[in-house]
Amino acid sequence: MPVDYPYQSDFARRHFDAGLAAGRAKVILIVLDARAIAVPDSVRDVIANCTDVDQLKTWVNRAATANTIEDLEIPVAG
Repeated sequence: MPVDYPYQSDFARRHFDAGLAAGRAKVILIVLDARAIAVPDSVRDVIANCTDVDQLKTWVNRAATANTIEDLEIPVAG
């Protein structure tokens, strides 16, 4: 039976969360590519630089059903 070992140190949690965020950002871009949805550089930058794991999860879910990049509702400055 697997045992859940939560990370005890802030150092470990930060690095785990950073890896999780980077992985989710990659998944978003892979899903959009597979669905032939063009991703402007400005949106790609927002996705790649996002560290909010919950926000990235929301975007992953939206990417799975999006028809356009606007369906992800990613705020882009400009």
